[in-house]
Amino acid sequence: MTSETKVLIVDDDEFLLEMYALKFRELGFAVEIAKNGEEAVQKAKEVSPDVILLDVVMPKMDGFDVLRVLRKENIASKAIVLILTNLGQKDDFDRGMKFGATDYIVKAHYTPSEVVKKVQSLLKKNKK
Repeated sequence: MTSETKVLIVDDDEFLLEMYALKFRELGFAVEIAKNGEEAVQKAKEVSPDVILLDVVMPKMDGFDVLRVLRKENIASKAIVLILTNLGQKDDFDRGMKFGATDYIVKAHYTPSEVVKKVQSLLKKNKK
């Protein structure tokens, strides 16, 4: 991956935000961060990311609402959207996929390195 690959990481947990940002930057990704849903929509409009890692439980606007707005307003329409959350219920998964997520990851089941590998794998698939 090159620095042209832009990743928007959206999470209200500052520690996780920094940890994921560091992992992606180490591999040469251009990283933007947002700490709530409103900021996520704004950043997605500004930078048109290739990948969006999207938490669900956040202040101002949850991840499902962010995804709905992105899809409805055709913002970052080509972006791979990976829901990255602690909500592991089937209903939550189904909701995320229904709103147009590319994939759904439960944070507790993946290390940050595994999340990065998952993103790299999705990017490769998308290029085919």
